[in-house]
Amino acid sequence: MADRLKNKTAIISGGATGMGGASSKLFAAEGARVAIIDRNAEAAEATVAAIRAAGGEAAFWTADVSDEDAVNAAVRGVEATYGPANVLFNHAGTIVIKPFLETTLAEWEWLHAVNVRSMFLMTRAVLPGMISTGEGAIVCTSSISAVAATPMEVLYDTTKGAVHQFARAIAVEFRDRNIRCNAVCPGFIRTPHGLREIEDLQALGVDVSDAALAAQQGRIGEPEDVARAALYLASDESRFITGTHLFVDNGFTAV
Repeated sequence: MADRLKNKTAIISGGATGMGGASSKLFAAEGARVAIIDRNAEAAEATVAAIRAAGGEAAFWTADVSDEDAVNAAVRGVEATYGPANVLFNHAGTIVIKPFLETTLAEWEWLHAVNVRSMFLMTRAVLPGMISTGEGAIVCTSSISAVAATPMEVLYDTTKGAVHQFARAIAVEFRDRNIRCNAVCPGFIRTPHGLREIEDLQALGVDVSDAALAAQQGRIGEPEDVARAALYLASDESRFITGTHLFVDNGFTAV
């Protein structure tokens, strides 16, 4: 077991499955006390069990991270168990794929709540503890969609644009308190979310075939690819890096 997060408490929202689950396991393997906050209690329990079976330390709290009271209660629970968080990985999020003119106001507000309001609520709840300890690292999951628009994803792209700037603005405001904030920006990744995105886009006539993905990013990414990037941004190895966007897309946005 390595120790890049030794003696640190790491909160991971959406940390039960996919890229979040891979990050929970990797952060624990690197010595962190991992606190998963996720609405999927069954999956979170399974991930915690896997971490403990591997010799790591982890627990989970069930919460809808777009709900203020639920977030505050979960963070209080984490702090009562592990103390203030040193690391926050704002990973929870989802997607809506449909033609723009068919997108409803309810969908617009719901996705902004899940993808953007959740980061505001989680960060606001965790920051006082980080300030009290004198240091902290925040990582937010943005996306290639913050800078590379996709048809049928106006709503999703807009939320990720907001995440992009949220991470940068937090970095600037809290730099003098030794708190860093960065964004990790995945391309197409082999997760339930990523595979559903590909399927739904194809059904709407957008070319995300194997050949198209090969041309854009070489191959589909793996959850561990993103987890390793998030680990770097969460660890002291990136102590002079804040307000940046780390693209994990094998060149998608460079083409």
